[in-house]
Amino acid sequence: MNKNDLIISSKEKVVPLDRIKFSQENKDKLNQLLKEFKYIETLKQYELPVDNKLLLFGHTGCGKTTTAKAIADFLNKKIFVLNLGTIVSSRLGETAKNITNVFKIATRENAVLFIDEFDYIGRIRDYDKKDSGEMKRLVNTIIQLIDYLPDSTLLIAATNHSSIIDTALLRRFQLKLKFTLPTNTELDQFYDSLLEQYPETYRVLNRCYGISYAEAKDNVYREVKKRIIEVEESKEVIK
Repeated sequence: MNKNDLIISSKEKVVPLDRIKFSQENKDKLNQLLKEFKYIETLKQYELPVDNKLLLFGHTGCGKTTTAKAIADFLNKKIFVLNLGTIVSSRLGETAKNITNVFKIATRENAVLFIDEFDYIGRIRDYDKKDSGEMKRLVNTIIQLIDYLPDSTLLIAATNHSSIIDTALLRRFQLKLKFTLPTNTELDQFYDSLLEQYPETYRVLNRCYGISYAEAKDNVYREVKKRIIEVEESKEVIK
């Protein structure tokens, strides 16, 4: 497996950590994690382990992937993304071997390893009776890999369905951040921050609520593009 297939391109825009919306509880937990990595050598002198297993769970589109990328950028670490499309194999035992190789790569680089849709490979070991044997072996492998993960490597897993993840796996994550839908006030602040970069002509739109940040962003871009096109079309009519 080529490690370059797992690295997020440096050309990809990363949202700075201080621009991501967090609840106060999540912000406090995240700040503690970042400080532990900053003073990791000092903590080692006292034989204190670093909390290096982080689970992001909750509603889709609320910033889990964005947060993982921002953490890696803040810590100045490479981020390796587990591509389930290339990792999961129909051959018996092959998936566990592939995942083991990914952990080895991330460990050698002291990197951030990000596993999205973690529930796909970390399901409760009797969740699927038809494939319980293979699933048990896979989950057992992941548990062992997590247990021997060195402090300098940060594992971040994300899921929209934490309830179906094996409890033994869940216990391995020292930190768990729950992502919920933003409130109306939070969405208004988000809308304002997105719209401020455009001329006032394009800032008027119907604001939707009860949706995720990702859905809100799509809504803003769609409405702004629509108004820009309308203006351009009106110029053509005048000609």
